[in-house]
Amino acid sequence: MISFLVGIVDEKRDNILYLDVNGVGFQLNVSNNTLASLPLQGSTCKVLTYMAVREDDISLYGFSSEEERNLFYQLINVSGIGPKMAIQILSGLNLSDLIVAIINADYKLLSKVKGLGKKTAERLCLELKDKLSPIPGSMMQTSFDNNFDEDAVQMATDTLISLGINKNEAYMLARSNAVNDASAEEIISKALRGYKG
Repeated sequence: MISFLVGIVDEKRDNILYLDVNGVGFQLNVSNNTLASLPLQGSTCKVLTYMAVREDDISLYGFSSEEERNLFYQLINVSGIGPKMAIQILSGLNLSDLIVAIINADYKLLSKVKGLGKKTAERLCLELKDKLSPIPGSMMQTSFDNNFDEDAVQMATDTLISLGINKNEAYMLARSNAVNDASAEEIISKALRGYKG
């Protein structure tokens, strides 16, 4: 079992990472979230891994965080969800939003994930909602306003991260204060007023 790889980012494509580990090229299936958080081509990084072995195939899956890999493990234990579908689900939503959607059985939000049907979404929530909890260190908010500006949330998240707040907590802070299409400035202001550090 390969637990992680440390190497140079050779190439990034849709859900695929090519990692050069001491001259050996590894192809890893990764989520959009992991892809976005990895450094630029030519940079060294550590990627957590999962190896899926079948009769006709051996595939490596990569993750930028332990939280994402743990959720991947939970997803592939749900009947009807294999590793490729799990990566698709992890690509469809931010990790924090995905966990909240499962806990709240928010089929509407989950149905936005490409390839995830209503029945599979229902089974996913049924099997996992009691096994998951919001990411440690993040706000325990479990419902969000659906009318929000995604760009403003992203800008606010980036700003909060630059102020030293960890990535998942920054996102949850921004998302929970994104109401009625609030601007990035409004979100940041509200988030900082309510931040306990």
